[in-house]
Amino acid sequence: MPERVSIAPRLPARPRVRDGYLPLYTHLEHRYASSVVLTFEQIESLLGFALPAAARQEPGWWTSVAGNGPRAGEAWTAAKRTATPNLLARHVTFERLP
Repeated sequence: MPERVSIAPRLPARPRVRDGYLPLYTHLEHRYASSVVLTFEQIESLLGFALPAAARQEPGWWTSVAGNGPRAGEAWTAAKRTATPNLLARHVTFERLP
């Protein structure tokens, strides 16, 4: 009797993104536009929780993904984007990397 071999489809690897920030990654990953502007409120709506105070007060929270800081930056770096916050206008521009 011949041996039965089943081949399962290869699933795409899950990005290295903190669970709470996965909805932001997914939103950015599925946008065709090179530039996506989201208000803090829109980001919080996607995440389902409030951004930390540092996100509203410190531009470095959005631009620094190294070191001991928050790992939220994995959400946009995994989606191959940079983040440029405008704290006064309360929004962030996510630009696709070339």
